[in-house]
Amino acid sequence: MGKGCITVTKYFLFLFNLLFFIFGALIMGFGLWVLFDNQSFIAVLQESSDTVKVASYILIAVGSLSMAMGFFGCIGAIYEIRCLLGLYFTCLLLILIAQVTAGVSIYLQREPLKYEMAKILKDMIINYTGENRTTEHTWDYVQRTMKCCGWTSPGNWSENVLIKNNSENLYPCSCRNVSLPGTDIREVGMCEHLSSETPIYQTGCAASVEKWLLDNCGVILGICVGVAVIQLLGMILSMCLCKSVVQEDYTKVPKY
Repeated sequence: MGKGCITVTKYFLFLFNLLFFIFGALIMGFGLWVLFDNQSFIAVLQESSDTVKVASYILIAVGSLSMAMGFFGCIGAIYEIRCLLGLYFTCLLLILIAQVTAGVSIYLQREPLKYEMAKILKDMIINYTGENRTTEHTWDYVQRTMKCCGWTSPGNWSENVLIKNNSENLYPCSCRNVSLPGTDIREVGMCEHLSSETPIYQTGCAASVEKWLLDNCGVILGICVGVAVIQLLGMILSMCLCKSVVQEDYTKVPKY
């Protein structure tokens, strides 16, 4: 390989590793958002499901490792360190295999995950008191912003312990349809209705929530596909550069 081609390959590899580092930071940021966010539907699942917590830890680990590999790939490309380029290629290959395995596993488990999500939400509705600021208030936020009530329908709330054991006509305040006449307009907890018809939304949240999850999964899927493409290009360029380096020249290694 000519000197000009080596130079072009080296700087292309540096550029791809820079992008790889950025995408890794995005994946890690998404994992941190899933783990710590308490203002979206994810918080409802994260509180009750170990699957979501494990997934967030995996995203953080993959993102951190991707950032580290992007950094070392940049060093190996700029200083043409053959052993570092070989290690970089091996790690990229392992990460790519892990990503494909995780993606296939999630795809094959999509129905059990969907069932688990529905079960978590129905159990939460049954035991809702309005006092849990993490999950219940987040679910209130979901119903309020998505203008829906219950999981499949408002009828899910008829199984709620408070509503069943109370002589008053109670309904979740977050289901309140403000376009209908009524008394209380509160964001969380239970409200009482005096009219014959309950002033609530008549559609369940399942369709809206599934759409929300699909929209967010599309974002992370796009990021993962972008990372995979950059990984493949990085592997190809690293091998080309590694073959072009005849022998190790450790004088190029920066000294600190």
